[in-house]
Amino acid sequence: MNPLLNALLVVVLALNLFALGTSRLVTVIKIVSLQGVLLGLMPFLIEGHLGWRLLLASGGTILLKGGIIPFMMIRAMRDVQIKREMEPLIGFLPSMLLGALATGFALLFSKSLPLASAHTTPLLVPASLATIFVGFILLTTRAKAITQVMGYLVLENGIYIFGMLLMGAMPLVVELGVLLDLFVAVFVICIIINHINQAFSSLDTRRLVALKE
Repeated sequence: MNPLLNALLVVVLALNLFALGTSRLVTVIKIVSLQGVLLGLMPFLIEGHLGWRLLLASGGTILLKGGIIPFMMIRAMRDVQIKREMEPLIGFLPSMLLGALATGFALLFSKSLPLASAHTTPLLVPASLATIFVGFILLTTRAKAITQVMGYLVLENGIYIFGMLLMGAMPLVVELGVLLDLFVAVFVICIIINHINQAFSSLDTRRLVALKE
């Protein structure tokens, strides 16, 4: 296993904890953007050779995850004039501790999975599971819609890491289709965020329980 790949995965795990420990929305967006760039570089370290398929998939990942989606989220954040996550369901320090526990659990659990010998890499599967857990924590313990979107993106990053185990078997059209679906989902969510803010003058999704037919 390329030691540089392991180093990038360690950075991804560290970024997960930073995302759980900050209240500033722009910081969370930048963390997810940096994760997207790192994920776009990882296929080059796994494949070990350049090709048009690899360049197209990795370039699309970096452009979408590291550029377009963060730009859309920062613009949405400025439109609704919200800068911080003020009242999470679980505090920021407990969230970091929960994320650290999830990372430790992922490291232990991955050892019991019946993986092929080519996939028993030191950190690829644990980093994938830990990132999925952290995304789920952000998605379920934050009240602001923008932070919940970031949780969705972190969760998707974890799935993307796991998908790199199947890079050789996954057709390019599938990879690009997943990125397109992600872009459309975030685009629709940004529209929903603006409607929530217009209706409630807040992005606290707990206010949605007030909706009536």
